[in-house]
Amino acid sequence: MLARRKMSLSELAEKVDISIVNLSILKTGKAKAVRFSTLEAICRALECQPGDILEFVEEN
Repeated sequence: MLARRKMSLSELAEKVDISIVNLSILKTGKAKAVRFSTLEAICRALECQPGDILEFVEEN
């Protein structure tokens, strides 16, 4: 979605008011959890739905 919106990670971090480090952790899928308020802010900034940026991957 970042590429589609032609937005950098640092620009998104600024719009969402989250550190680039924490946003990078979310982007790489290494986060254990995400707050709904953070997810809402990201979706608002990217003009998308949660399903556009989340993917369920079952652990083995």
